[in-house]
Amino acid sequence: MHLTVITGPMFAGKTTELIRRLKRYQYAGKKVILFKPTIDVRSPEGRVKSHDGKEMEAIEVSSSSEIAEYMEKVEDISAVGIDEVQFLDDDIVEVIKDLVFRGYDVFVSGLDMDFMGRPFGVMPYLLAIADDVYKLKAVCVVCGADATHSFKKKRDSLIIEVGGADIYEPRCLRCWYEGIKEQEGTQLLDES
Repeated sequence: MHLTVITGPMFAGKTTELIRRLKRYQYAGKKVILFKPTIDVRSPEGRVKSHDGKEMEAIEVSSSSEIAEYMEKVEDISAVGIDEVQFLDDDIVEVIKDLVFRGYDVFVSGLDMDFMGRPFGVMPYLLAIADDVYKLKAVCVVCGADATHSFKKKRDSLIIEVGGADIYEPRCLRCWYEGIKEQEGTQLLDES
């Protein structure tokens, strides 16, 4: 009965780590359940798929209440996983706390920051109440250093835009900041 949060930027291996942890329970003969937000259409229907090809069966939900309702109907589950938790509504925090209090081990993965470097959705709350936090890093595509930020290649203000390498790339703080400044300069030139 604990909460583990797996976080970091795009391409850091968050979903791979989530699947790995849930499969450990399965190897021990325990039942697990994995949820994913319906907004994330990058994986095949009814599955979670990582960038490196790892897959696991998942139940698609559009709200945290659907998770709560579903968990009232199941038995013998030891661990609950939620992928891309930052896309769910604010009530997910209470749902997760309730699951932990009821005796489940809960594992969630999600972005800690949006592409502007701001805390993303419910993640600050989940990070604060987690028993364990694993902040993974990717590799900066510009300089090769540890990447802690997700850089959006096109300049717009749309915070939630589901995509992969076509839209985002991992960057270290320095290269992320330089990219943001470059985009702001380009935008200013375009407006004149």
